[in-house]
Amino acid sequence: MAIRHRLIKVAPEVVWDLLSDPTRYAEWVVGTSSSRPVRGAWPRTGAAIRYQVRLGPMLLSNETTVRFCDPGARLELEAYAGILGTARIAIELRPWGEYCLVIVDEHPLQGAGGTWHNFAFEALIQLRHRTMLARLARLCEERTGHERPTPGSAPVDAVTEGGP
Repeated sequence: MAIRHRLIKVAPEVVWDLLSDPTRYAEWVVGTSSSRPVRGAWPRTGAAIRYQVRLGPMLLSNETTVRFCDPGARLELEAYAGILGTARIAIELRPWGEYCLVIVDEHPLQGAGGTWHNFAFEALIQLRHRTMLARLARLCEERTGHERPTPGSAPVDAVTEGGP
């Protein structure tokens, strides 16, 4: 089971706003090139979006359905990926101080994905999630204007000269 988390430096409401927009799915989900609602009011239970996946010269159309929604806290999706079958993707948002801890848990449900599921497949999902959560963080943090520190720099209030 591929579980990955990331601290996003915005309030959980900002992350939820992005997750709630079916037209922005392709901006943060790795592998998708466009998305649009096809059923129901996203992200209510039963709603679905259709998205495109480009594999070289081929363009595949797949669908993701909301299986459970606790607004602002948890979104559980079932992604249909053609011959690969279906996967369950649970996204949990937890307040973490003034920020949001995002936890993604994905595993195959049916089809070839479940049959081929092994250590190597799990490693690929982990890499995909790392990229996906980085995109989600970038989109959310850019929206609020939050600046991320450069590597190796310390916050100004953490640097002191002399002492009292």
